[in-house]
Amino acid sequence: MDEFIRGFWTFAGSYWWLVFPLMGMAGGAAKAWERAAKNRHERRLERIRVKGEMKAAEFEAKALMRGTGAHPQIVDAAASVAPDELLTRLMGEHDEITARWLDYELDVAKLIAFPAMSDGRQPLTAAFLRAKKTADALRPASADAKVSEQRITEYLDAVGNYAVAFEVAERDARRLRDSTFTEDERKRLDRAQKLLQVAIDESATQAERHVAYQRVREELDGLILLSDEAVEVLEKQVARELPAPAPRPEAEQ
Repeated sequence: MDEFIRGFWTFAGSYWWLVFPLMGMAGGAAKAWERAAKNRHERRLERIRVKGEMKAAEFEAKALMRGTGAHPQIVDAAASVAPDELLTRLMGEHDEITARWLDYELDVAKLIAFPAMSDGRQPLTAAFLRAKKTADALRPASADAKVSEQRITEYLDAVGNYAVAFEVAERDARRLRDSTFTEDERKRLDRAQKLLQVAIDESATQAERHVAYQRVREELDGLILLSDEAVEVLEKQVARELPAPAPRPEAEQ
């Protein structure tokens, strides 16, 4: 052991200059480990946040079923309400949520501003789309349709989940905005937003609007997938004819 210690100090004395690069390597390794640990911590927090929001959504959905949630028009299935009146209220709430979703789905400006609302890879958006699919599948053909009490209860639960899932997804999309994109992608989104203003500007010529529309599509290609319905709405806005000029007043006799 003594010989080993003496050999070590002899080596250290002869190659003392190796201490500096070794310290640099150790420092770099420590920083890399710290970054990896931080990334793991952030990913863990994100998973906890998503699970927490979905659990909150579950509790809110149960509250909605008791008539104490954020949507008082959804009433308790056990309340003394005629089945057709209950279905009317539920279907009205169902339609309202769908209309709020379509405000994003069909409005390209909103999709650019809040891209997560159209991105099924986002967990909360995916949860909302699943809730929508379930509510749509359980929706009766009409408010006076003959459905069982169990089916009404299932539809009540589905609409409650649909409402909460939308609120959570919308809140998350407004929090994220374009933060999931790279700097270059964010610049493309910004250009697309500015070009979109020209594309739907009634004071611009039809040629100017058409060129701006084509460039909007180019900027969004690979970033945001526009639905066929959103493209159709946008193309109608772009193709609008310019307002006719006001007639000149006749010269006074």
